[in-house]
Amino acid sequence: MDVRRKVGSAAGAAPRRPPPAARVQAGDALPLPIRHTNLIFSALFAASLAYLMRRWREKIRSSTPLHVVGLVEMLAIFGLVASLIYLLSFFGIAFVQSIVSSSDEDEDFLGVGSGAPPAAAAAPPAGRPATTAPAPCALLGSPAAAPEKMPEEDEEIVASVVAGKIPSYVLETRLGDCRRAAGIRREAVRRITGREIEGLPLDGFDYDSILGQCCELPVGYVQLPVGIAGPLLLDGQRFYVPMATTEGCLVASTNRGCKAIAESGGATSVVLRDGMTRAPVARFPTARRAAEVKAFLEDPANFETLSVIFNRSSRFARLQGVQCAMAGRNLYMRFTCRTGDAMGMNMVSKGVQNVLDFLQDDFPDMDVISISGNFCSDKKPAAVNWIEGRGKSVVCEAVIKEEVVKKVLKTNVQSLVELNTIKNLAGSAIAGALGGFNAHASNIVTAIFIATGQDPAQNVESSHCITMLEPINDGKDLHISVTMPSIEVGTVGGGTQLASQSACLDLLGVKGANRDCPGSNARLLATVVAGGVLAGELSLLSALAAGQLVKSHMKYNRSSKDMSKVVP
Repeated sequence: MDVRRKVGSAAGAAPRRPPPAARVQAGDALPLPIRHTNLIFSALFAASLAYLMRRWREKIRSSTPLHVVGLVEMLAIFGLVASLIYLLSFFGIAFVQSIVSSSDEDEDFLGVGSGAPPAAAAAPPAGRPATTAPAPCALLGSPAAAPEKMPEEDEEIVASVVAGKIPSYVLETRLGDCRRAAGIRREAVRRITGREIEGLPLDGFDYDSILGQCCELPVGYVQLPVGIAGPLLLDGQRFYVPMATTEGCLVASTNRGCKAIAESGGATSVVLRDGMTRAPVARFPTARRAAEVKAFLEDPANFETLSVIFNRSSRFARLQGVQCAMAGRNLYMRFTCRTGDAMGMNMVSKGVQNVLDFLQDDFPDMDVISISGNFCSDKKPAAVNWIEGRGKSVVCEAVIKEEVVKKVLKTNVQSLVELNTIKNLAGSAIAGALGGFNAHASNIVTAIFIATGQDPAQNVESSHCITMLEPINDGKDLHISVTMPSIEVGTVGGGTQLASQSACLDLLGVKGANRDCPGSNARLLATVVAGGVLAGELSLLSALAAGQLVKSHMKYNRSSKDMSKVVP
């Protein structure tokens, strides 16, 4: 839904580059990272205190008046007072803010969701914690539409829902029991549609865990099998990769690729970029005026100012750059920032909103059409993601030995290289593919995404991949690599907090946030995704080169119950 915001047109106002003092946090303006500044002042405090205590002990022993101080002692006293003021201010303010605005800070940190504004908190039902009953999504309507007093019996509530007297979306907050609300809604749907949904399970799921953040109007949950491929030997570590899928042979094929990689010494990966994007679009009276704002945003002299404004959205958000494009008098502003271990759509959207509010003061004739103008670009194949990257840009590679190619993959190096060139490169070019120069990267990406609680819709850009195969060592061995410029993953927030998905993340060793190095868990997950794709590409191409694909799918994706034959 586009959000429009009209403002007065006072064209010609010159941009005022310094931001208002009230918008700038002192900590954001420090030339050093805040952790280094804290370390310096802590060391200064300890050193000054130790020196003064030693000097005062010496004065007491020699009967020297304490008020007689030298230059070094004066400097030590100054350092002690200054460092004490800094430390009390920094940690004291942080403590107060953690009490006053802890919920908002956690929302920034856990912003892995789709980018929609989080639901506002609602008054909790009696006897339940406040955090378990947030208000329903604002798009559903107002809880005021329900009667002030809810019927006590479930049968009466179902009848009222069917009759339209009670909106279905208020059941959780009004009843205070998410499981009961889902059951009542399910029965109402059955009566309205006249169709049984017995195959959709209701019990065995924690509906409290999805309230206000993962799914609205639940009536059950879908069961998906999770298979394990591995061990995937990547960067010297062994990973057992969880894959949620209903496609037969997919896990087995990926497992075979993992075996070939492990027997050849393992794969290595590198993260080239790490930055989530959001691109609002604004309209101006003229193209010339839009170009002025474009020049202002892309001027390196203004980057520090924009960073301070942007980074106020979260302690994890760090603006990396702004790239602009124009279409007539419409300006598209693509902001890129780091988002810690969160996928970060909510976080970057908040930072963008801060900058838009700041620009509105300097350019009052700016008409913000939407916080997202599709130049981001989210959940759509786009050249900007393929070229510039979005999320984590990863390259993963391995050298597969000749004997492994023959023994495990049942083919030869020359056939694999020829197939990759003709199919993945030339064939994709003929098809006009955008980011699709691979065999089936989306298969592995989607399976891992579902298993680990990622946004499945983001497999569109996350599956952008080019697979390269080259003969090396006089044509005996095979060098294979996958380059994936826009893997969008997080290890906190959204679906990652659900029990099953959290267990899969824990299996990979990337559950939750990395407190010592924010963002490292999400980057590690991105490399595992790329490593899984590498294994899947290697195995499928081998099956195609050996003519095994149709035979395997007909045998194991249809009738056979024994998978031991397909797993080497």
